Amino acid sequence: MPELPEVENVRQTLQKLIPGKIIDQVIVQVPKMVQGMNADEFVHALVGQTFEAVRRRGKFLLFDLTNATLISHLRMEGKFRLNHETDEVMKHTHIIFHFTDHTELRFLDVRKFGTIEMTHKQQEEQTKSIQKLGPEPISVTFKITDFATGLKKTTRSIKTILLSQSLVAGVGNIYADEICFQAKVMPTRTGHSLSDKEINRIYEATKAILKEATALGGSTIRTYVNSEGRLGEFQDKLKVYGRKGEPCFVCKTPIEKIKLNGRGTHFCPYCQK
Repeated sequence: MPELPEVENVRQTLQKLIPGKIIDQVIVQVPKMVQGMNADEFVHALVGQTFEAVRRRGKFLLFDLTNATLISHLRMEGKFRLNHETDEVMKHTHIIFHFTDHTELRFLDVRKFGTIEMTHKQQEEQTKSIQKLGPEPISVTFKITDFATGLKKTTRSIKTILLSQSLVAGVGNIYADEICFQAKVMPTRTGHSLSDKEINRIYEATKAILKEATALGGSTIRTYVNSEGRLGEFQDKLKVYGRKGEPCFVCKTPIEKIKLNGRGTHFCPYCQK
């Protein structure tokens, strides 16, 4: 599933490609991917609107139009592609925004888990999808004091907390494992058991890893590419994720993998005692 670095790189790509484009037709092949309203109403409301900007909040893409904002979650394998109208429509293309300049923004998703919903312009904070999100990890709103307070009052594991999106937005399975490794903390440790030093290490690792991963275009683990078809490069920097049985880069102990709340979780049993 694309996490903050991958979604941010999709955003940056789309921001270069679609602002100024005017919608003259919308085709929805899979109505369930449109959330919060009837697909026909969705199509009707968008005709004539102009894409003005592409923003991001956590793992969500935010498309600002003339009179609305679209909120999209890519889920596991969602992708946006800008094509010419004469380009072959690839399999698993489920929503098409056709523009007056004869180009199209296409939303592809093999599993059909991706979603789009419409809200009032720049009022996404009023929606259930966005309301629950914590601060952005690479912004000034992510404060150690709030993060520490939230951790110290919960008995959930640190990895579960990172994945919940409530204390910090945008962290998924890959980066949660990497954050715990860099912070030298077992992902199973409960929030209230962490010392101030451990919390500070987790906080700093969260900022550093997500910043570097974003700069490198994210991690291409399975099918992720940005909207220009480019692969991420951070997968070459991963220390534990996907490395079960391989030697730790620090101590040479084999990396282990367990299931934690249903999620595959990688760690070094020596470095993360």
